[in-house]
Amino acid sequence: MKISLTFRNSEGESWQKEYVEDRLKKLNKYIDHPSEARVVLSVEKFRNVADINLMANGLNVTAKEEAKDMHLAIDEAVDKIERRLKKHRERIRGRKAAGAEERSAGETAAAEEPEEASEGRTLETRRVVLKPMSVEDALMELEAGRNQFIIFRDSSSEQVAVIYRAGNGKFVLLETKG
Repeated sequence: MKISLTFRNSEGESWQKEYVEDRLKKLNKYIDHPSEARVVLSVEKFRNVADINLMANGLNVTAKEEAKDMHLAIDEAVDKIERRLKKHRERIRGRKAAGAEERSAGETAAAEEPEEASEGRTLETRRVVLKPMSVEDALMELEAGRNQFIIFRDSSSEQVAVIYRAGNGKFVLLETKG
């Protein structure tokens, strides 16, 4: 990662440069390609401001934080960028997973010849990617699609849940614990 550090209204100290570099190194795990970070540290009376602009592969993430201590301002700005990078990575994973589900649905439709066991039982195995969503979102998706049930991760409780359509036309929610 290429880091350009600018100081305003103060002299740059070596500990600040090292601290910023150490804190920004932990962001490398969220970025696949080489990136550039522009950091501006400024002091205005009793306020310390850290302004970080991270550019990587077309993605531009900016955070500006103000605190009484420069360490704290840098930490908060880096944490804010880290949260945004995590969110961006999850969105990309969700898109890739959705594309993989569509491709695998076509493949499984062609290969869904049930295998007969020796006892006459049929076993079908499907892998499901649990999407984090609210109960209302899952209900809307179930009503819009032709699926009989939806397995999802409840965004409020982080637990696995299932919504299915009962025989009387009502919907039933199954929640897991543990």
